[in-house]
Parts: sequence; C-alpha cells; structure tokens
Amino acid sequence: MIQTPVFLDTQRPADVPNLVVPRGVTPFHLAGRPVRGRLVRLGPLADVLLTRRDLPAPITHLGGEALALVAGLSAGLKFKGAFSLQIKGDGPVSTLVADCTDMGEMRLYIRADAETALATPKELLGEGYFAFTIDQGAHTDRHQGIVAITGDRMADMATHYFETSEQHACWMRLFCTHTDAGWQAGGIILERIATEGGASDLREDIEKDPWETACVLAETLSEGELFDPALSAETLLERLFGTLDVMVGQPRALSYGCRCSRAKLAGVLENFPVEDLDHMAEDGTIVMTCDFCNIDFRFARDEVGRHIQDEA
Repeated sequence: MIQTPVFLDTQRPADVPNLVVPRGVTPFHLAGRPVRGRLVRLGPLADVLLTRRDLPAPITHLGGEALALVAGLSAGLKFKGAFSLQIKGDGPVSTLVADCTDMGEMRLYIRADAETALATPKELLGEGYFAFTIDQGAHTDRHQGIVAITGDRMADMATHYFETSEQHACWMRLFCTHTDAGWQAGGIILERIATEGGASDLREDIEKDPWETACVLAETLSEGELFDPALSAETLLERLFGTLDVMVGQPRALSYGCRCSRAKLAGVLENFPVEDLDHMAEDGTIVMTCDFCNIDFRFARDEVGRHIQDEA
C-alpha cells in the first residue's frame, strides 16, 4: 500500500499549509575520503513552522536550529519512519520536539515561557536531557539515545550526543535568522565514515587527515551564503569542497508535515468516560488543540462517546 504524504492529505485542517521545498536537503560525499554530509536549506518552510506560535526571537532561533538538525539527520533513514529530537530542561524552554519522517515531513513543538529575557540555548534549556529517537512505526521497537544537555549551542549538544552515545564522529553548523522574507534555517552536517582500505587509506596518508580538512573548510560557510537564493546547493558545495572532489547526491524534499487529523483526535476522545467528555464540553462543544500545528479541532458533544452509550 502506497502511503499518502501528509501534505497531500485532503482531510487536514484547511488552514494548515501545503508547502513543499523540493531541494531542502542535499547529500554529498568527498570521493575517496571518509566524509559524507548534508547541506540543509529549509527555505520558506522555516518561517511557516516557526511562526505557528508567537515566541521571543531567541526561542524561535532555537527552534529553527532544531529543525535544521533533524532535517539533515533524518535524510539518512533507509526505512519508513521518523527521526525525532526531544529536549526537556528546567529552563524557560521546558520542552522542544522536532521531527522529520523518511518522506521529509517536518513538525515542531516548543513549550516555553514567552516572557523570558534569556537568550542563549544553554540559558533557555537549563539542565535536562537531549534525546534522539528513531521510530519505524507500529510493531517495531523504537531506538532512542539520551544524554544530558551539554554545550552552549544546539550544534554542541548534538555533537556531544554522537560522541558519547553513538561514538560517532560528527561535525555541524546550524543557522537560523530572521530576514526580510521571514525566518530562515539551515546548516551543514558532516559525518566521518569507516574506510575499507585501499585508495582512501593512501589518500589519508597523503593528506594527513581529510576529516579535519573537511571540517575546516565547512567552517568557512557563512550565513549569507547559505541563505542566498542565487547560490544553488551544488555551487555552494563546490565552493566549499571543490578541492576535495565533492560528489553531490540527489536532493531531498522537505514539507510541512504535522500528522494531526480530525479522525485521530476523535479516536482519542472515544477513549474517555462519559463524565470526562461532559466536563470537557463547553456550550456543547469540545475543543482539542494540536500541540504541533496549533490548530483547534471542534467536536459537538453528541459526536463523541457514542460507543459508550451504545454499550450501556
């Protein structure tokens, strides 16, 4: 059975955007060297996801970096499922959840104190945990890794995760800024991969450490370059890594992908006792709000709980 992408679901609320960025993630690798990476540019999708709620700019900035992070990392999924980032802390941002499916569908939820004057990611999050989860759907075990929040920036926290939980060399820069066109978010992620001997090992001897060289070159990426619509991903990657034989892969689309639906929420309501449903109703209507897209779903009280009445 072919799965319908969320952005093509005609049962979604009317005011949820149907937005697709065709070239949101561009994978690449350096020929003969143990380095692969992904360039992430959310384009107009960043502003749509980040403005579902009115939050202070530093918190929105944090959310943009989280979106860029999960977009880049989820591009490595080789199966149907979702890659999620969950952060819980004791700071003004108590909960942050960002995820992206294998089809590039993205969503974001932030629970925060909108009155905070704190600005840095570490100040906003405080002490707590940082977790990545890979969910392959029903009837499968989820893979989750959890570490303490460590580092001053989102990129530092993610790098610490890979160093301690996965023992995997990973380097990244994440960007989020507000422009005349709205919020923009993106970044670049590098991964060191194992070599299988032969030419790549010889090249490592000649270059001493191609991984370090790649990281130094990636560090030169500027915010202006990343968000310049006149620069294609291919041109930008060639500008960064042209001396290292960069090979660009097939771009991946990203889309607005909140997976809420009236049918799902109605199913949730059917599990509540009649007394609770009566308590939820106000003027004969029950309102349920999706935490991710911030859309209200309204149900007439007599629409739900019918199976309970039928069984009575």
